[in-house]
Amino acid sequence: MPHRAFKNSLYEQFARIGHGVSSPKRIELLDLLAQGEKKVETLAEQTAMPVKNTSAHLRVLRQARLVETRRDASSIYYRLASERVFRFLRDLETLGRERLAEVERVTQQYLAGRDSLEPVTLTELRKRLRDGDVTVIDVRPRPEYEAGHIPGALSVPVAELKRRMKEIPKKREVIAYCRGPYCVYSVDAVTVLRRNGFRARRADKGFPDWRAAGLAVAAGE
Repeated sequence: MPHRAFKNSLYEQFARIGHGVSSPKRIELLDLLAQGEKKVETLAEQTAMPVKNTSAHLRVLRQARLVETRRDASSIYYRLASERVFRFLRDLETLGRERLAEVERVTQQYLAGRDSLEPVTLTELRKRLRDGDVTVIDVRPRPEYEAGHIPGALSVPVAELKRRMKEIPKKREVIAYCRGPYCVYSVDAVTVLRRNGFRARRADKGFPDWRAAGLAVAAGE
C-alpha cells in the first residue's frame, strides 16, 4: 500500500470516532450509558428526544464501535463498548474544560453558582465511608443504582428526596453523588437537604468515575 493511501485509510478510521461524538446528544447518550445498559425508550426519555432520533444517534455510535447491544426477547439494550470508551468520554470533557473557556463559564454559572461549598473528592469520600462518619446517598434513578453503586450508599432518587428525608440521619454529614461531574441531581439534592437542616455536600464526580478508579462496587438492592 502506498504511503499516502495508508495514511488516508488510517485517519479515515480515526475520524469515525470523531464523527461519533460530533453531536452533543450523542455525547450525552454516552454519559447516560456510562451508568449501565439502557433501552432506547429510556434513553429517549432521559435525553428529551423522540425515540426515532435517539435510535438514529445510537446507530452512529454503534457504527463508530462506541456502543454495543444486547437483545432480550423483544427488547434491545445498549451499553458502552468498553471501559475505555468511558475514559475517552471523560478525557474529552476534561480537554473541553481546559481549552474552551465557555465550558468553564457555563459550569461556574450553573454548578458553582448554586453550590459554593467545595465538593467532596472520591478519595475523601472513600475515607469517610471507611471511617463511618458520613451518610452517602445515590440520587440517580433507582435502575441506575441497582445496575451499580458505591457500597454502603442509600438509594434516594432526587425525585423522592423530599418525602423520604426522614430515612436520612441528621447527626452525620450527608454526601450526595450522581452520574458525574456535570450531573445536576446532586446539586439539587444538597440544596433541598440544606434547606431542611442537614449538613450536606456533593461528590465532585459520579459512580462511573468511582468504578473506573478500580474501587469496590455493589449491585442490586
